[in-house]
Amino acid sequence: MELLLGLAGLLALGAALLPKLVTNRPLSMPLVLLVLGVVIGLLPLPAPYGQVWGNPLPHLGALQVVTEFGLIIALVGTGLNTDRKLGWHSWNSTWRLLLFAMPLFIGVIFLLGHWLLALPAAAALVLAAALAPTDPVLASDVSVPEPHAEKELTSDNEVRFTLTTEAGLNDGLTMPFIMLAILLAGADGLPGLGEVSVEVLLPLPVGVAIGVALGWLLGRLIFDTRSDEVRLSEYSDGLVVLVLAFLPFAAAELVQGNGFLAVFAAAVTLRARERSHGYHAVLHDFGDQLERLFVAVALLALGVAIGDGLLAGLRPVEVLLAVVAVFVVRPLTSLVSLIGAPPGRRGSLAISFFGVRGIGTLFYVVYALAHGDFPLPDVIWRVAAVAVAVSVLVHGVTAEPVMRRLERLGAQGRRRRIA
Repeated sequence: MELLLGLAGLLALGAALLPKLVTNRPLSMPLVLLVLGVVIGLLPLPAPYGQVWGNPLPHLGALQVVTEFGLIIALVGTGLNTDRKLGWHSWNSTWRLLLFAMPLFIGVIFLLGHWLLALPAAAALVLAAALAPTDPVLASDVSVPEPHAEKELTSDNEVRFTLTTEAGLNDGLTMPFIMLAILLAGADGLPGLGEVSVEVLLPLPVGVAIGVALGWLLGRLIFDTRSDEVRLSEYSDGLVVLVLAFLPFAAAELVQGNGFLAVFAAAVTLRARERSHGYHAVLHDFGDQLERLFVAVALLALGVAIGDGLLAGLRPVEVLLAVVAVFVVRPLTSLVSLIGAPPGRRGSLAISFFGVRGIGTLFYVVYALAHGDFPLPDVIWRVAAVAVAVSVLVHGVTAEPVMRRLERLGAQGRRRRIA
């Protein structure tokens, strides 16, 4: 226990220091943590500290808690950073990525997983769906930075806004595909229409409705209540981030709704209540600190697992699929969906390239393997781990210089003044 507490303290220190140390350098905090984890995993540590992390299957419960908490907290920050009225035209690029690029990506990776890796249909669908969500935390260098940043970096910046809202919504929209894979793994044949409707489709509107309702109620409580003691917007108390994270998620999951969509919807609704209020910056700062801590835990754990043997048996075809998924299929499917979209050619290229894979991918692999009986779980893990690792490496090194150049050239895309 003492060793774990010491490690937790060092992680917290690293989460606080690393963002400052890597500023203006061709590095990123996630990359440093991942490499550090690999180094630790390679050390000849005695059991139970070493030689036990290469197989994640015995640790699925703990892994689900860490990755799920990290995603929930990240979705709050993403929603609070979304400073644009909801609408088909004002969110046009986001809808294109979610409704066209994401299903197309899943379909292509499903076929490649089935063809190249000989994965059965259910396992191929898990892999394809897990690789689909972009990461709201690891993409911080290319997303909207904070609630009250300059308009050029927030609602007027089509590239940053699109990447932010896509990451906020596709974590929730991945769940139906994972649930469908779980149904396929547990059924003798195809699941019935009723089962698919209840388990796969119905949670989406339920989650959104609960999130909007709770976001509206919390907004009234925080900003509009007459009692000075209850009106939390008068105080610098960031704990409301945890309310926004846990309450909508729990409420939605209790009634079989999509908890991730509920959290994002609640945060967006709260932001819309008082768009310019300084309290959003308080919530963002507190949430950002929590995000960095969960990122540190998740990526250090992934690095330790890789160093400890997670990639043992890795085949070239698995590396090929991971690289193709992140750097070929994602860009091509996104570019096709963004033809004629507001960001323009250079902006669309940037959006298509920066499909950062991270905690969302890890969570859905963990969730699927914990709730379904899938063949070849080691293959799924290896491909997912390689995809996250190469994404952290390439995107982490290129994000800041590319975005800086894009914005210097004025090619980041401009919001169309419709909503």
